Amino acid sequence: MNIRVGQGYDVHQLGEGYDLWLGGVKIPHTVGSVGHSDADVLLHAMCDALLGAAAMGDIGKHFKNTDPQWKGIDSKILLKIVSEMLEKEGYKIGNIDSTVCLQEPKIGKYIPEMIKAIAEVTKLPENCISIKATTTEEMGFVGRKEGLEAHAIALIYKS
Repeated sequence: MNIRVGQGYDVHQLGEGYDLWLGGVKIPHTVGSVGHSDADVLLHAMCDALLGAAAMGDIGKHFKNTDPQWKGIDSKILLKIVSEMLEKEGYKIGNIDSTVCLQEPKIGKYIPEMIKAIAEVTKLPENCISIKATTTEEMGFVGRKEGLEAHAIALIYKS
């Protein structure tokens, strides 16, 4: 069995007039993620982890933020495309573990919905997707509420 692990990281600024999308779920808040797509940092980190595990580059290589076809796109579509790319290469996803770092809002109550959305896109059982949330104890750009970040690690395999 060929087992691989990949790590992903993404960061976006927060700004007024934008929606806050995390894990494919729109979170009510006064500010949202600024970006070319829907700026879902969690799904972007997961895409990078999966692509990295397969040595296929990163999300920017496949979905350039200067390409108008990706403007405003739902990041669940990007995750679906990445999952299909892996499948085409003979890989299956074992599991994905992730952490979202943001000062506010508290997102714990949205995590089950995020897991469900990600499971539907990746065709993974929900118990193979982990999402954790933390603050940065008011330190750095996350603590100052200027942005948010996400980290993800994924295991893929060929049997």
